[in-house]
Amino acid sequence: MSIKKIYLLILLCFVFKLTNAQYTEVINSNRPGVSRSAFSVGTNVIQLEAGPYTVKEEHSLLDYVDSGFGIDFAARYGFLFPQLEVNIEGIYQNDTRVFSTAIGEIESKRANFRNLAVGIKYLVYDPYKNAGEKQPNLFSFHANKKFNWRDLIPAVSVTVAGGYDTPDNPYTAPGVEGFSPKVILATQNNFASGFVFVINLIKDRIGTDFSDFQYILTLTKALNQKLVLFGEAQGIKSDFYADNLFRFGGAYLWSKDFQLDTALTFNTKDTPSVFSINLGVSYRFDFHKDPDTDIDNNNDAKEEGKRRKRAKGKGKKNKEGAETKKRKKDSQNIDFDDK
Repeated sequence: MSIKKIYLLILLCFVFKLTNAQYTEVINSNRPGVSRSAFSVGTNVIQLEAGPYTVKEEHSLLDYVDSGFGIDFAARYGFLFPQLEVNIEGIYQNDTRVFSTAIGEIESKRANFRNLAVGIKYLVYDPYKNAGEKQPNLFSFHANKKFNWRDLIPAVSVTVAGGYDTPDNPYTAPGVEGFSPKVILATQNNFASGFVFVINLIKDRIGTDFSDFQYILTLTKALNQKLVLFGEAQGIKSDFYADNLFRFGGAYLWSKDFQLDTALTFNTKDTPSVFSINLGVSYRFDFHKDPDTDIDNNNDAKEEGKRRKRAKGKGKKNKEGAETKKRKKDSQNIDFDDK
């Protein structure tokens, strides 16, 4: 077998191993883009994701311009089961709205959370759970890269969250405040060619007069082990705001626990027009331990302790036995007639 085939076998087995578990050897971030992965971060993993951005919006009919900055953020934690994750995510924005009037420009400063929610995500179905059963073809690189109908079956997760809007929030519809439910259905397809396709269906502010529906379609392509490019389409529909946003950008894996990303966001209308530049960072604190490995190690440690205890006891008995024999022999050699 050639060195190239051996290398290919090791690489493919490594990939199959990664897709067979929630936990991965490298960071599993929702970034780049704003869609949510179907998979959790893994048990005992704390992950922080954030992205400062600039915003520029111009409304041709209402004749105003919004300019400012913001940050979107998320904190994720995997616990109890590999499929389970609790998270908090939000978007905070600070901008200035300038109205053009007949008497001049009127400025108003705004600052608040556009979104803020705490949720629990659970992986309902994982088609890659038994992916390790598939054996790579060591004689054809193209055979391992070709399309597989099985890849059309996505992983599916459901997130149930509670969102909160402060009173008189300039980024929400009038009268929308307090807590409201939020549900996210996420699907994910991992294709052998390096493409990953994610779909999010989101129902937000359920039960309010201005509940909105969103869809997000994200396609990423891994160019190599470090660099990923992506394209994304996001649709928003409600009685308060409707839009179609598009994003393009990429991500760079700095280390197994640290990722950088960037993106451009824009739309195709002028009520308002949207243009945004985003920079992002993701970092994880990896406290994950394989339960099977831990059990084996504990068993090995216990067995080793027992072996040492037995060996110590056996040695002690042998030592005591030797001393007893020696005393008995010495007593037999005593000459009582010798004075």
